[in-house]
Amino acid sequence: MKTQNNNIIIDGIDKKILRALMADARTSVLEIARQVGISGAAIHQRLRKLEKSGLISGSKVVINPKVLGYSTMAFIGIYLDKAMSNPEAVKLLKKIPEVIECHYTTGNWSILIKILCKDNEHLMHLLNNDIQSIEGVSRTETFISLDQQIERQIKI
Repeated sequence: MKTQNNNIIIDGIDKKILRALMADARTSVLEIARQVGISGAAIHQRLRKLEKSGLISGSKVVINPKVLGYSTMAFIGIYLDKAMSNPEAVKLLKKIPEVIECHYTTGNWSILIKILCKDNEHLMHLLNNDIQSIEGVSRTETFISLDQQIERQIKI
């Protein structure tokens, strides 16, 4: 791994390590070492460097929300009265557990959020009682996802 103009340049071995972990973050260091053809210690060292550089920002268990009864995913564009309302609105949105992503955006909306709900009734409750009641929210625009077709990370 090298740094050039504040960008990280990774070599073929780093790419193999990252691809193995992206396929299954539970892959052991020794299994990766076997696949790549270098020692476990070398894999450990490279992983530490990749983490220190910020390229690897963690690993996580992915929960299937449908198994827990969350079958409705929606994207909500939020219009705010003033840009000064952004930090306070985000602070209040963080308190809503169903909000799983929040983005400042260009264009008409001030904020775009992604939420998971049990059903449309749950979505309507969140909109009416939690989101639209936030001070500074002038209106919202909601898009319900019918089915997610692509989910992936950047290709390495």
